[in-house]
Amino acid sequence: MSGPASVEDYRKLAKRRLPRAVFDYIDGGAGDERGVARNRDAMHKVLFDPRVLVDVSTRDISVPFFDTRLPMPFIVGPTGLNGAARPGGDAMLARAAARAGIPFVLSTAATTSIEDIARATDGEWWFQLYVMERDFAAELCRRALAAGCRTLVLTVDCQIGGRRERDTRNGFVVPFRMNPRFFAGCAIRPHWALSQMRNGVPKFGNMAIDNAGDAASQAVLMQRKLDTSFDWEDLERLRQDWPHRLIVKGVMRADDAARCYALGVDGVVISNHGGRQLEDMPAPIEILPEVVVPKGRMLMVDGGFRSGSDVVKALALGAHAVMLGRATLFGMAAAGEAGASAVIELIRQDIERTLGLIGCPRAEDLSAEFLRPA
Repeated sequence: MSGPASVEDYRKLAKRRLPRAVFDYIDGGAGDERGVARNRDAMHKVLFDPRVLVDVSTRDISVPFFDTRLPMPFIVGPTGLNGAARPGGDAMLARAAARAGIPFVLSTAATTSIEDIARATDGEWWFQLYVMERDFAAELCRRALAAGCRTLVLTVDCQIGGRRERDTRNGFVVPFRMNPRFFAGCAIRPHWALSQMRNGVPKFGNMAIDNAGDAASQAVLMQRKLDTSFDWEDLERLRQDWPHRLIVKGVMRADDAARCYALGVDGVVISNHGGRQLEDMPAPIEILPEVVVPKGRMLMVDGGFRSGSDVVKALALGAHAVMLGRATLFGMAAAGEAGASAVIELIRQDIERTLGLIGCPRAEDLSAEFLRPA
């Protein structure tokens, strides 16, 4: 029997394994989910303009990235509450990324703590920061620095929680609340339920320290009640305080990206949070051509990337790398660490295949010349 052949196959396996409320938390978006659909629709509208009679017998999918090279032009991006999909899900994703030689980004909303993820992987890991409360955010940065993190990713598009209707209908909260609908969903997914029972109810690992692990603090993170006063002056102070690489994620305007670079930010991630915050926004891939990137800085993108050809399109439009969110998460939810690694390999193979088919032997040589004009 053949195995899964695409990210969509792993998505379907994850849907069959997880209770509806947990799957919907991963899969869903804001409002009527027009933003989620638009991310994929915009990807489909970008068409290749292949060259022929090019020697593509050897294809190199590695790309220059800051002061090193990525063996493949994508990163396992930050996703929250991964332990609800599988206990130890954050570590599974981190180890799969390390095996592929690419960075993993640990979310503030992870179910594994900063210190535990540092012990769980020997690969490169970054820390994604939500600023909920200033002193606690500073403490998270100190912990990340002490644990060996050298890249901080500040998310700036979650100052107010999006209206996620699937979660509301399912009554999805943390800690899990056993209402009749959630209990029924667990009952028909016994393997998931037994795994959760053996390992305990998932909690936000970075909150469960000192006095930050109480139910109220957990609810703040679940509802994304962040510091709505955080502004450009605060970003400038964070740039001054953080001694290593700083990336800002959640930018959707070229002028905001330029302002980030002007403040000394090392990289920007064009992102609409996977369509999970505000649904009536452009797709991130549509914004890429508008951004001017200073020399030595990086431009990344996320939102709707499910294949290697999607990644190739982003690089041709100006991105240096793509952050994967749901894609590797579906793999992990469906088949654990092996599933996450399998998704990474599927995308790696598809990038190499796409480069050959469009007549571009090196990923770093991609440009808009390989795309049909809009």
